[in-house]
Amino acid sequence: MSDRPLPTTKDVIGPDAFARDGYPHDAWKRLRNEAPIHWFDLEGGVGFWAVTKRDDIISISKQPRRFLNAPRLAIFEEGAPVEGERTLARHLLNMDPPEHAAFRRVGSGWFTPRSIQRRAQEVRRITRELLDAMAGDGEEREGDFVGDFTAPLTLNVLADMLGVPREDWRLMFRWTNQIAGAADEEYMDDEEPFGNVERARTGLFEYFSDLAEERRKNPRDDMVSVLSTAQMEDGAPMPAFELLSYFLLLVVAGNETTRNAASGGLLALVENPEQLALLQAEPARVDDTVEEIVRWTAPVIQFCRTPVEDVEIRGHTIRANDSLCLLYPSANRDEDVFEDPDVFRIDRNPNPHLGFGIGEHFCLGAHLARLELRVIFDELARRLEHVELAGPVERMRSSFLGGVKRMPLRYRIRPS
Repeated sequence: MSDRPLPTTKDVIGPDAFARDGYPHDAWKRLRNEAPIHWFDLEGGVGFWAVTKRDDIISISKQPRRFLNAPRLAIFEEGAPVEGERTLARHLLNMDPPEHAAFRRVGSGWFTPRSIQRRAQEVRRITRELLDAMAGDGEEREGDFVGDFTAPLTLNVLADMLGVPREDWRLMFRWTNQIAGAADEEYMDDEEPFGNVERARTGLFEYFSDLAEERRKNPRDDMVSVLSTAQMEDGAPMPAFELLSYFLLLVVAGNETTRNAASGGLLALVENPEQLALLQAEPARVDDTVEEIVRWTAPVIQFCRTPVEDVEIRGHTIRANDSLCLLYPSANRDEDVFEDPDVFRIDRNPNPHLGFGIGEHFCLGAHLARLELRVIFDELARRLEHVELAGPVERMRSSFLGGVKRMPLRYRIRPS
């Protein structure tokens, strides 16, 4: 073990470090090698155990009745209260068995591989239209990849699935940023981060309450209609609070995660031009490229689990109701699992990353995310003639989601 002191709370989970430098991979690596289960105090809040090794995260995640999602969704360095003490929403991410499975089944039919594949043509159309707008006449141009491409693409796909009218799409974009970037000054209307989350949640709830009522009267082929008219196992409709929370989860998770994976994925290709050249020379590698992008970007930084009883992990006694912070980007660079984990390689196969989680809480939208990323990087590989950064990348101030706010590029895209 090194004589140097171990990383601090701010090193490991501090949003300022995330915004300034991206993920603290050096700090997580030290924890994996020297203290894979390590307690951190949290000023103004309840402390937590950082879990940095892939095998430990898998073991905890596969015991959902022993390690609960509730009451604490995630760790916030600002000292936020435990989620159960201030419940803003009740959705799949903070539900436990058997309730979780019952609510997941209601929406799962829209996210099967077959259902998602029906959207492939539409995703490709949207992707091509956005690239056409960026391409111009094929001359060298500059623009923000997030604002010009990834944000409108993921928003378009998600809004279409939900059935949200086009004129209201920007509302979803604003709510998403205010919730995911609660601690980011750019999105704050209030000095208190969770005041911003509360306002965004209230606006989203009011909007979808009205839309759900309209869909009950005039159902369509969209997710708002499906969820608003769904019956639970006892034949009763979904409770109002859980229904609106479902919409909140779909809006935030369906927008933020894929948008940031796509933005971070192109950034990885820009920073590793030999990998972009390999993809362009061998387009059949696009599926492996997508998996490496998800491993590399790991858009969801962490979730919490709470043991219902005292347990021992790697010689440490974890007390009942302690918080275990599962750090997925750290697991995705575990030296015991991945060869050259700090190298971005699109030929990595197998690639057992945890970018979509593991166990019964495996990401509901994983098939949709993979489809969008596959189409995005297939089209980019075919049409991108030149690309380089035209300025610094701006990241979201968040210790929950790895967000890219702006990514200025200088590029040439082949016109269609």
